[in-house]
Amino acid sequence: MAKKKKIPNAPRAAKEEPQATLKDLLSSEVLNKLKAQADELKNEEADRKEAERKAAEEARKAEQKRLDNDFGHLLENSSQDWRKYK
Repeated sequence: MAKKKKIPNAPRAAKEEPQATLKDLLSSEVLNKLKAQADELKNEEADRKEAERKAAEEARKAEQKRLDNDFGHLLENSSQDWRKYK
């Protein structure tokens, strides 16, 4: 069996030309709509996170208010040095 000669690959002409990207293929109108939709989704996500943060803060305040009205909790967390109040 004879050895096969290796033929060096010639550089293709397609590599020299930059390939078209999705941004180039889309019209500016469609691109603007997509950007607006992305901004809207980011704003909705920020609003949702802010609402979750506020709800958690309100729940924490409500729990603290409930504990402040609980005599057992206040007694456990108060200073045991009653002499300074005489």
